[in-house]
Amino acid sequence: MPYTLSQSSLSLMKECPRCFWLEQNRIWKRPIGIFPSLPSGMDRILKKHFDIFRDKGELPPELKENEECKGMSLFSDKGLLDSWRDRKIGLKFADNEGNILIGMIDNVLVKDSKLVVLDYKTRGYELKDNSHEYYQDQLDIYTLLLKKNNHEIEDFGFLLFYIPNKVLETGEVLFDTKLVKMKVYPFNAQKLFDIAIKLLKGKCPEDRCEWCRGIDI
Repeated sequence: MPYTLSQSSLSLMKECPRCFWLEQNRIWKRPIGIFPSLPSGMDRILKKHFDIFRDKGELPPELKENEECKGMSLFSDKGLLDSWRDRKIGLKFADNEGNILIGMIDNVLVKDSKLVVLDYKTRGYELKDNSHEYYQDQLDIYTLLLKKNNHEIEDFGFLLFYIPNKVLETGEVLFDTKLVKMKVYPFNAQKLFDIAIKLLKGKCPEDRCEWCRGIDI
C-alpha cells in the first residue's frame, strides 16, 4: 500500500524505526502526549502578522532590519501559500508508487525568483549554539517539496525564533527575535524518504523502545 509521510513521521523513524513501522502499517500508534496550545496560537497570529505585510508588499520589521534578507520579498501568491499551510492539502509530492511526502509550510521568501523556506519557532528561553540543528530535516524536507513542485530554490532557509523577553505593566508580552540562516540539503530529505519507504516495505524492525516494547505482532 502507498504511504503518506511527513516531517514528524520521519522524525519518529529516526527515533524508533519499530514505532514508525507499526504506526505506518496501522498496527499500533504510539500514544500522543499533551501538546501545549500556546505554540499553535503563536503560529496562527504570526502567519496573520506576516500576511499583513505581504499584502502591503513589505517585509515585517523582524526581517526588514536584517541584512540577511536584503533584496528579498514575501511570497506573493496568497492562494498557493494558503494551500501549502492547509493540513488537508499541504505542500506535497508523490513518487512513482504513489507514496506521498507532505509538509505544511509557514512562509516563503523570494530572492531573485528563487524560493527560500521561512519557518517560525517559539522558544521559552535563549537559544543554545546548536538549537537550530534540530530543525535541519524540516527545512530540508520543505525545500525538497518546493523543488519537486517545480520551483527554483535557494540553497539556504531561515528559522525565525521568537523568545519572550518581558511583560509590560499593561500586560503586553515583548518578544526578542533571532533569525538563523541554515544551509539546506534537499537530497538528504530525498534520501530520508527513500530509506523510510524501504523500511516500511520490509519486516517489522526488532529493536524496541520503551513505547513499543510490549507490542507483539
